[in-house]
Parts: sequence; C-alpha cells; structure tokens
Amino acid sequence: MTEFKLWLEFEEIDQDNWNKKNEFTNIHVDLSDGQNYGINVWTYKFLATSVKQDIENEENLSGLYQTPPDLFVKELARDYIERTIADLLKKGDLEDLLNPSVIGGGNNENS
Repeated sequence: MTEFKLWLEFEEIDQDNWNKKNEFTNIHVDLSDGQNYGINVWTYKFLATSVKQDIENEENLSGLYQTPPDLFVKELARDYIERTIADLLKKGDLEDLLNPSVIGGGNNENS
C-alpha cells in the first residue's frame, strides 16, 4: 500500500459552524515517493447547495452548470478521506483517477 500524509483544510479552521455533510474543502496529499496533490473535495450535499447559491446569485448561468471538484465524498471527516485516498491509491495514480482536467494529470490525449 502506498503511504501518504494528509493535510485537511477543515482541521485548520474554527469548526463550530462547520457542516461536515454539506461543505467543501481543500486537501493536500503527500505520497512517500515525493508526489503531492492539492485536491478540491465536495460532499454530495454541497453540490445541491452550490447550485442553489448560483441560482440565488445568478452565477454559472443561474445554476445551469457547475464546474466540478476533483472528488466528491459523503462527509468531510479525516477517517472518510483517509479511507478514500487509500482506496484510490490501490486502484492507481491519483492523476489518472481524479478529475484530470482540474488537477492537470491523466492520460487523456485531449487534455
């Protein structure tokens, strides 16, 4: 298994008003081989919240579209994110598995 170090933005802020099931965050994944990744993570519920905000603010053609994050998770909790990253690393390279148009990786020749 690939070892990694994880930094979670939400652990660095005041969590009193934090809704770990309806929020977004940034994370950093540092692999033991020196590779590192900055990943934008949304919860499933935050997608609906983001659309609602865009409708209210008349952004992204009033919610007609969303630019996706790199990763969706059920909840923003260290355990969930650690398990998610570990599972993804078992499947392959993060740049191939996550949104390659956002993090700049992937093997898509059209990128």
